[in-house]
Amino acid sequence: MDKTLHTSPAPDDTPAASCCGSVCGSVSITPAPAPSMPAPTPAQAGLHRYRIANMDCSSEESEIRRALEPIAGVKQLRFDLGQRTVSLAAEPADLTAAIAAIERIGYKPQLLTEPTAEAAGGREQGVDHDHAHVESGLPRLIGALAFAIAAEAVAFFAPETALLKGVQMLLAVLAIYLAGFGTYQKGLLALKAGRLNINALMTVAVTGAFVIGQWPEAAMVMALYAIAELIEARAVDRARNAIKSLLDLAPQDAEVQQADGQWQRMPTAAVEVGAIVRLRPGERVPLDGMVTAGASAIDQAPVTGESVPVDKGVGDEVFAGTINQNAALEFRVTALATDSTLARIIHAVEEAQATRAPTQRFVDRFAAIYTPGVFVLALGVALLMPWLMGWTWMEAVYKALVLLVIACPCALVISTPVTVVSGLAAAARRGILVKGGVYLEQARTLKAVALDKTGTITEGKPKLVDVQIVRDGTDRAVVARAALSIAGRSDHPVSKAIAAGLATEASAGEVDGFEAVVGRGVQARLDQVSYVLGNHRWVEERDQCSPAIEALLKQHEQAGRTVTMLADDAGVLALFAVADTIKPSSQAAVAELLALGVTPVMLTGDNQATAEAIAREAGIEQVRGNLLPQDKLNAIGEMQTRYGPTAMTGDGVNDAPALAKADIGFAMGGAGTHTAMEAADVVVMNDDLQRLPETIRLSRRTHAVLWQNISLALGIKAIFLVAAVFGNASMWMAVFADMGASLLVVFNGLRLLRSKEPS
Repeated sequence: MDKTLHTSPAPDDTPAASCCGSVCGSVSITPAPAPSMPAPTPAQAGLHRYRIANMDCSSEESEIRRALEPIAGVKQLRFDLGQRTVSLAAEPADLTAAIAAIERIGYKPQLLTEPTAEAAGGREQGVDHDHAHVESGLPRLIGALAFAIAAEAVAFFAPETALLKGVQMLLAVLAIYLAGFGTYQKGLLALKAGRLNINALMTVAVTGAFVIGQWPEAAMVMALYAIAELIEARAVDRARNAIKSLLDLAPQDAEVQQADGQWQRMPTAAVEVGAIVRLRPGERVPLDGMVTAGASAIDQAPVTGESVPVDKGVGDEVFAGTINQNAALEFRVTALATDSTLARIIHAVEEAQATRAPTQRFVDRFAAIYTPGVFVLALGVALLMPWLMGWTWMEAVYKALVLLVIACPCALVISTPVTVVSGLAAAARRGILVKGGVYLEQARTLKAVALDKTGTITEGKPKLVDVQIVRDGTDRAVVARAALSIAGRSDHPVSKAIAAGLATEASAGEVDGFEAVVGRGVQARLDQVSYVLGNHRWVEERDQCSPAIEALLKQHEQAGRTVTMLADDAGVLALFAVADTIKPSSQAAVAELLALGVTPVMLTGDNQATAEAIAREAGIEQVRGNLLPQDKLNAIGEMQTRYGPTAMTGDGVNDAPALAKADIGFAMGGAGTHTAMEAADVVVMNDDLQRLPETIRLSRRTHAVLWQNISLALGIKAIFLVAAVFGNASMWMAVFADMGASLLVVFNGLRLLRSKEPS
């Protein structure tokens, strides 16, 4: 599967099924940007943003998508069901046509130039408006249920007189008004537009029950439906809040140094790149930056998932949302609040939630056929059963109305998005940024994984791994001091590795006559002695090599090490072996992949000998070295042919073509790496290769929960459909069946949030 390199999801024109009102809307969550650190807004993306007050369900989203399909000029389409907004990118004429198309199917889009005051105020003050709405509706629904129970009691216990029948009707009307006014409004709009959603079905069912004289039952159905919907919305809030919690990681203000040297707190949104920010112990980092003063340990778990705090000093990066542990720091801001690592994570999660997973598309297609099918079945029961089964017309109509209530595919449709959102949130908590439900589901099918060497399996930074004294009688302290003094003057990566490795056992001296010789090494004088710190070629040119040294060099080269030699005028004194060391987690990650039945293959541009040495240490049997980017691209195609679905794991820059070609691209070390986040489908924020098998395990678990939910929803529906036609299922029992199934699948999907490690 070839993929383009982008993060924005393509518009999904898959028809969706009808489902419940506000509940389904609360599943497809796109968090509103925080004032202190907004994610990229539609205005920034050149989109026109509209609020549609009566759009709060995935079926309504799909209806709008279908209405806009004939308009070719709609270049981009984004939905935010949580905020009930749609954003369009189109030329003026096409935009006008798009709005007209939306209005024709019964919606009234209102142009928004900025987020509503209500939404902004809620974020600033920490108010959850959906939660507040739920709480404010609870007394009303309790009153509706009380009136419905009273109507049932009058019908059951009181004699059937005209006065008491009038009381029943009055109580039922009050219950329906309190519980179902909003449902009726939306149901009538849906029927007018020819849409069969849950509001339309409930409107027809309750109205029909009322017309045939089942007043108490009509009232009870509407009250139970509204209360069950409220309970379900509260349950789904857990999935919503799992993503919303990302917005609370970064503080809204920062202590910034002013031009006069004074420190002042100001909103992070107003802090510019290059400003100096002071961070006290225990505070969260407000913005991305580079440490300029101080040293401390930073807890990066909120962003990268690392369980152990990371030591930070001058020159090290810090990320917004991480926590300063034990000492004051000062850092220079390197990214605006809107472009911080955390902001990009939030934006990527928003985009991920906007895409439909394969199972969700299947469910939507199925439910789009299922709902009209059951509606036709109900109509057939009402019209044909009196002729075929000898039922009374009243009995046939009543059973048909029961079927309409059961017909709601709410449990089926809601089961997939809440499960996928829970899976995405569970992954994000572990520093795994999955860019869409499609990749969360596909990861379980992987049969092979291509692994880049540098920065993926290895640390990506050369380290001094061995020092060998060659000349007998040479003092190691003298060798260490000379090598450190000379290497410390060079900016070559190998020299830096030698200097860093020797810093703990020697102190540098003053050298003179320092000179770097291209392709050879460096030379200088220390304590009146001339030294060279160079490669094999230079030592041979100086005629200072020997069979013993050649043998040592061969051993190190077979182990994948780069050897530098320290020599004076008399000959070689010592060998310094530098290597890109394997990450501590790589061996365990490879073992986990093999246990999952996934074949790891190393693809690297490094030489074959070095690649094989690292592969042996990591436990990888198949190695391909000396590969250019095009070679890696071709290798991915060969692996897909040989094994099947194949992932590529790399740094997202040189490996971008292979990341795009693979079925799933995993980018390592996404914290601070723009290219990696853009190129890959999954970003591992902390460079830990073990996150890859974790993703596969989470994918398998998510898939299992999805199909558990589908089986639950369809099984309960099937039982009550049969009971409704051939048994004695009542309307209120049908409501319990529908909403009970919905609650079951929601809570089952939320199980993915429980474990700290998604495995």
